[in-house]
Amino acid sequence: MSEESKALATPPKGKGANEPPRTCDPAALEVLNRCRECGVETAFDRYLQQTPQCAFGLAGLCCRICIQGPCRINPKRPGEQRGICGAADYTIVARNIARMAAGGTSCHSDHGRHQALTLKHVAEGKIADYTIADPAKLRRVAKAIGLEVEGRTDSELAKSVAVAALEDFGRYTDEPCTFLWSYITEGRKAKFTNTNIAPSSIDRAVVECMHQTAMGMDADPVNIIFGALKTSLADYTGMHLATDISDILFGTPAPIVSQANLGVIDPAYVNIACHGHNPTLSSLVVDAARALTDEAKAVGAKGVNVVGICCTGNELLSREGVFIAANTASQELAILTGALDGIIADVQCVTPALGPLSKCYHTKLMCTSPIAKIPGSQYFDFREDTALDTAKAMVRVAIAAYRERDPAKIDVPALKHEVVAGFSTEALLDILGKVNPDNPIRVINDAIASGELRGVCLFAGCNNTKQVQDFGHIEIVKELAKNNVLILATGCGAVAFAKHGLLHPSAVDKYAGDGLKAFLKRLEKASGVKPGLPLAFHMGSCVDNTRAADLLTAMANDLGVDIPKVPFVASAPEAMHEKAVSIGSWAVAMGIPTHVGVMPHIEGSQLVYGVATQIAHDVFGGYFILEPDPVEGAKKLLEALDYRTWKLRIHKATAEKFGTSLAAGY
Repeated sequence: MSEESKALATPPKGKGANEPPRTCDPAALEVLNRCRECGVETAFDRYLQQTPQCAFGLAGLCCRICIQGPCRINPKRPGEQRGICGAADYTIVARNIARMAAGGTSCHSDHGRHQALTLKHVAEGKIADYTIADPAKLRRVAKAIGLEVEGRTDSELAKSVAVAALEDFGRYTDEPCTFLWSYITEGRKAKFTNTNIAPSSIDRAVVECMHQTAMGMDADPVNIIFGALKTSLADYTGMHLATDISDILFGTPAPIVSQANLGVIDPAYVNIACHGHNPTLSSLVVDAARALTDEAKAVGAKGVNVVGICCTGNELLSREGVFIAANTASQELAILTGALDGIIADVQCVTPALGPLSKCYHTKLMCTSPIAKIPGSQYFDFREDTALDTAKAMVRVAIAAYRERDPAKIDVPALKHEVVAGFSTEALLDILGKVNPDNPIRVINDAIASGELRGVCLFAGCNNTKQVQDFGHIEIVKELAKNNVLILATGCGAVAFAKHGLLHPSAVDKYAGDGLKAFLKRLEKASGVKPGLPLAFHMGSCVDNTRAADLLTAMANDLGVDIPKVPFVASAPEAMHEKAVSIGSWAVAMGIPTHVGVMPHIEGSQLVYGVATQIAHDVFGGYFILEPDPVEGAKKLLEALDYRTWKLRIHKATAEKFGTSLAAGY
């Protein structure tokens, strides 16, 4: 065992050693309690050891942009109110948050670029292990972005869609990104044009933001925030094209039944976790696992059981029904069950702790991206032209590891829940269309107008050890469901719901208010989805948040209003990653009241805080609701929905009374 591995096996001491683990997941608690008995450290312990965290950093007042610093600003103390270059609190806070948005945009967009290149190579016949799985989606996307469809083959269209997506990364002219402009309301187009935040290309937006926030550049906090919003709209662009192309390559999700939580790891099988965010890799791991069943049986296993962690897990769950084991905070716990033989990781949210921890067990950690390597892992150079062969090689590593198991370390919590997932925008519209074939989206709008529904809420975001894992997600969704809010979910938030049994029809009877229950039961009866519709609709991974945005845009267009008038909100109770910053920022720019349950690093500037929580509403219609308390967060989300519903009814009544069009203001 390496020195680093020995350090991980040292019992937690000092700060937090006697505090309860920061999770409400019963399976995670079971593993964590055992970990503390045997002295294994996890992210939950390391968070406590890091407390108290730096107050300057928490407020966003630490500047490390140039190497004269770091400079720490105290706006209330004379002589400490500016950095060495003269930057004030508002400049430093704005620059730091803008750079986080650029980081998040880089993650989602690089994911999208990979998908676009794969589609192009498939269209050109350069790779054999991938196909166009959904030609109908290919044609819908082609039409949406303005391509000629008639008389063209799937390969011709696929190449044109791929090229259009790639042009959104590096366009040298000033017209807006295609995968942004093709999917938003006319009102948002006007708003983004008037505020000069419509990006012309993804890479240019990120580079411009980094340039704008460099030492000796922009010091105007409002201008910097507009730059951050422009970058975040580039994030929306990269996310949308990534989702569209993933559906084309791997299939558009439709309702599917699966299971979730650590109990899906079955000691009788060779267990492999696919971890990260990119379905290009994980989809072929599933194919390879099926192909190598006999090899697994030859070493004494019943077969190969592929499970998911984080958003790769969400991708596989949505399309293949693959079981999902954990969201980001509990990824280490999958190893600690003692029955996980391999982790195959691609990109994003794969923590460095997995490397040394895997050395304490028999688990083989395999990395596959040249920009995401972890010390202690085995690296496989994953390329599309040899994808299936590489996937089989990695599965064989896990099969060999099965023989190295230590039976004394195997202890898998017997906790898991049945999940109904796979609700892409198309799947939801298909279900709604069973009630109103002529105008599916009006089913939601009519339910809101009649008072049956109070509105719609999208849950997204990560886990954050500053909060008790999953608690904010669970408490807020229960409160909103009780108050008849239609729930959508993506990412690790969706996994939280899955692990706690909320993505199952039984949760409707247990938690839904009378209006929401009647709405879901009506859809269930019309659609015939078995075993029934869940309390919340799992819409995919964190990159798939644009699915919910498309649903929102359809609601707005049907109502004849811009997005800020639609009773639709978003919540990220445990926002953690830079990706959460970029998603939240474009959500606000789109006009969505957006709740964040962990305080971002902006409290050091009253000006920036005010822009995020108040002034943003005046300009874009959306704004941040920064509230760590889930009870208060739920209350503020309901207030935001009620305000919009009330105002929409007033405007409708006024328009009908005077025979005018609906008021455009919000």
